[in-house]
Amino acid sequence: MAIFLTRRLLRYTTLVGVVLFVVLTLSSNKDGSSYVSTYLPASLDFSSNGAPQQDKLSTAEDLKEKEKVDAAKLLQEAKLEQDANSDVAFDADAKKVTTDAKAKEVAADAVAADSAAAPAAAPKKDTPAVVDSKLTKDTLEFLAPSFKNKGKRPKATFVSLVRNNELGPMLDAIKYVQRKFNDQFKYDWTFLNDEEFTDEFKTKVSAAINATVKFGKIPKEHWSYPDYISLDKAAETREKMKNIIYGGSESYRHMCRYQSGFFWRHPLLDDYDWYWRVEPSTKLYCDIKYDVFQWMQDNEKAYGFTITIHEYEATIPTLWDTSKKFFKAHPEYIAKDNLMKFISDNGGEKYNLCHFWSNFEIGNLNLWRSPAYRDYFETLDRSGGFFYERWGDAPVHSIAASVFLPKSYIHYFSDIGYHHPPYDNCPLDNKVWKENNCECDQNNDFTFKGYACGRQYYDAAGIERPSYWEKYSH
Repeated sequence: MAIFLTRRLLRYTTLVGVVLFVVLTLSSNKDGSSYVSTYLPASLDFSSNGAPQQDKLSTAEDLKEKEKVDAAKLLQEAKLEQDANSDVAFDADAKKVTTDAKAKEVAADAVAADSAAAPAAAPKKDTPAVVDSKLTKDTLEFLAPSFKNKGKRPKATFVSLVRNNELGPMLDAIKYVQRKFNDQFKYDWTFLNDEEFTDEFKTKVSAAINATVKFGKIPKEHWSYPDYISLDKAAETREKMKNIIYGGSESYRHMCRYQSGFFWRHPLLDDYDWYWRVEPSTKLYCDIKYDVFQWMQDNEKAYGFTITIHEYEATIPTLWDTSKKFFKAHPEYIAKDNLMKFISDNGGEKYNLCHFWSNFEIGNLNLWRSPAYRDYFETLDRSGGFFYERWGDAPVHSIAASVFLPKSYIHYFSDIGYHHPPYDNCPLDNKVWKENNCECDQNNDFTFKGYACGRQYYDAAGIERPSYWEKYSH
């Protein structure tokens, strides 16, 4: 019996000792819950010690938002200081707009914080990369993602704005493009119309193209009068301008406004970075043996043309003044080393009327999607010049490209033989003319003729004119 009690007492004594040890150990910690949580999965830890993790996350998010606000304020202050203290020089050589270094640094930190906080979502397959316009006002930065595809097939399409009654002339143009280029490279073709395409149009056009063909109707809001335009004033303008080419045309104005500010917004173009504009009754004179889209992409060119010409001054009396006001208000959009000398002979004081003839364009759609161009078009559109005057898309595109892009991003395709009535671009280099089986007469080349702007382009771009240019200037 004594032995039994002794053993029982020993067990109780041992148990009490263990309990005392645990109590002493826990009390040695500042918070016993931290000791327990060390051995519990975080998802099961309901102690107060789990709360600070949420507090830390909230603090990080608050800091990130503060950095964004600070960056925006600094950038705005830098802009206000520029506007207050200096006029913007439009000359390409004098055009250097500085930005507060601290603002850039803080903005960069804010972007980095965004990236660190949440991994970027995987981009949708076959859609152009998009840069958040709130984070960049630099056109080249906006274009950069579409140049990262170097060496790969570009996301490109031909684009034609055409009506059903132009089927014949459109088929003629298609035959030239297909035979001279696209039978080999098989790029998509997108057709747009302000009305539904007829079955006949779609059937015959599809049969003429050995690639994907898409047909789209233009949204009514893109081919109509905005609510800030006076219909009476627009009608009066057409009457006053009826003796000027297309001056009395209402549909021509809608077309110019659409090509200036809306064609690149059509949903059918969302999957592309590049476009080549083709109009009815145009011709390609020479074989094009290389992938033009690939060349533009891999050589970081954003806008390509074949013909330059002077605009009718009576159609755009206030376009340049409206543009100058915009440039002064937005110096952040003006590219360093731009092509201002192509469109102005006196550093931006006056517009010399030179422009790229936009019936032929090979370009990057993201140029028109950029914050700079969107803001520019919105300013022009609100001024009413497309309807109260007769602003064309050619000078609008040309002014924008010449100011928002460095001149190295604009390219003259001297090797592409092209015809839009009544002018030709015909390769003057005899080797190019022969090797590409050109069907044009070099004497008809318009590049250096008096009403063209070829001489201005060569000089502004810093390119030496060919030795034989004067021969073809008369």
